[in-house]
Amino acid sequence: MPRKAPKGTMARKPPMPPRMGPRTPAHTLTGLAVEAGVSVSTVSKVLNGRTDVAPGTRERIGRLLRQHGYEPDSKLGFGVVDLLLGIGDCPSPTHLHDPWAEELIHGAVEAAAEVQHSVIVTTVGSAGEFDKWLELATARGTEGVLSVVHLPDGAERQRLATAGIPVVVIDPPDEPGAGIRSVGTTNSQGGLSAARHLIELGHRRIAAIGGPAGQWSSRARLDGFRAAMLDAGLPVDEGLVRRDTFSVAGGRRQALHLLGLADRPTGIVAGNDAQAFGVLQALAEHRLRAPDDVSVVGFDDVPVAAWATPPLTTIRQPLAAMAATAFRMLRPSGADNPAQAHHVELATTLVVRESTAPPATHLAGRRSNETSRGRAGGGS
Repeated sequence: MPRKAPKGTMARKPPMPPRMGPRTPAHTLTGLAVEAGVSVSTVSKVLNGRTDVAPGTRERIGRLLRQHGYEPDSKLGFGVVDLLLGIGDCPSPTHLHDPWAEELIHGAVEAAAEVQHSVIVTTVGSAGEFDKWLELATARGTEGVLSVVHLPDGAERQRLATAGIPVVVIDPPDEPGAGIRSVGTTNSQGGLSAARHLIELGHRRIAAIGGPAGQWSSRARLDGFRAAMLDAGLPVDEGLVRRDTFSVAGGRRQALHLLGLADRPTGIVAGNDAQAFGVLQALAEHRLRAPDDVSVVGFDDVPVAAWATPPLTTIRQPLAAMAATAFRMLRPSGADNPAQAHHVELATTLVVRESTAPPATHLAGRRSNETSRGRAGGGS
């Protein structure tokens, strides 16, 4: 029989095993509040996605929460990527309905849709507008930013890193270096292909209109133009090399100057399609036509290039593919891959349409030779 406990004492119960509850983050909200130097209610607001907390404080508490296993809520949650349309050295912001911008937006949206993501598009024309965007993006949450033309400076990159927002730059205005990932195109090869096309048609007096001198793509395209001329043994007349904004107005302005020369060029390589459209306008104002009087080559191959009068010969820049590539570089699997390239360049291609042809003098000489051969053949 089991022994009874002595009178006046309680029988000891065997110790109960510790009660196992659900797994919780290592720190309580109270502990995190003490560590952050704020109230528990402030930590709770950040955890629940409230936006009535100062951005800097919200960023700091958000990092602390994630470090200890919490997942702060946000109005949009995951699955959102931002596309910033910057201005580089251009005098006015890139507009949402600009054909160039529309192609980039199209590429980003299509790539995002493949993985059920959404894209928020914002134009950024100044440091103040960048600050405003960053505050909003931090408040609502974003998985990363595709920054078009705008290359964040050191302070901006630090703020993005602090907020945990990765960035990939599309068409960087300057060489980005190893500290930032970017996507561009073979601008130098494109400039070379444009000039070489005119040279092969028989043009010798060829002008070029570049974009802003401070823009990497503009400098590379003119470098390619010069390389093609030198490779063909042709002198580069710097009086025929002009610079202006990447715009219709810029192309028209420089073309009017070139067409006013006593010995005008027979071919013009424009820095982008918008400039080429301006060149076509200037030709019309001089009662000239492409390609009968002057051949014109653009750069970009925006959809409207095929609808121009005449349809524009141009260098195709794969804008939609550039945006899609940049989006995929933001994906966590790519970001964690140490072998991932920091700068990717997609190939340009020449698209020949109806704005280029052999120069009139070349055609006249060829017709004269054919006539002479015909007479000689008839007399034999």
